[in-house]
Amino acid sequence: MNKLTTEKRAQIVAALVEGNSIRATCRMTGAAKGTVLKLLRDLGCACAEYQDRTLRGLRCRRLQCDELWGFVGMKAVNVPVERKGEWGVGDVWTWVGIDADTKLVPSWLIGPRDSGTAYTFIEDLASRLTHRVQVTTDGHKAYLDAVYDAFGGEVDYSMLVKLYGSEQAGEARYSLRSASDAVRPR
Repeated sequence: MNKLTTEKRAQIVAALVEGNSIRATCRMTGAAKGTVLKLLRDLGCACAEYQDRTLRGLRCRRLQCDELWGFVGMKAVNVPVERKGEWGVGDVWTWVGIDADTKLVPSWLIGPRDSGTAYTFIEDLASRLTHRVQVTTDGHKAYLDAVYDAFGGEVDYSMLVKLYGSEQAGEARYSLRSASDAVRPR
């Protein structure tokens, strides 16, 4: 069994951190695809274990929580019937809590966008903090109960809901007339 030298591991990790694809990293470093994938998996496990062990007793003041959508292999609408519900195929959500001041990520979780995952994520986040904190989330309703159950009364919680749409120009913007009245030709 071949073992990678520390220098070769550093070269592979540096290429990946710079945003190179797995295949490009293989070409650049001369490592096999399986070797790069195994190193990446092992490194991810080591980082997750380190973060879980050391990011405790934090004194964060302002946290922002959100979920990021992505997909593995294919979007959920394209998953064949026989693979529906299979872990690691289709839509995936990364739940993340970020300290607004330091940009530290005390907690993250990968799972579906449901209330069960919200509870698990927020409980983990709360377990890492030492004092009252301000938490801001988007308008996802799963956060409501999760935040209050995990933090109890020791949280200042707000939802930031963004409304998207076209902005009215000129007088119509401040008028008591409806938007349809403001743009209707006369």
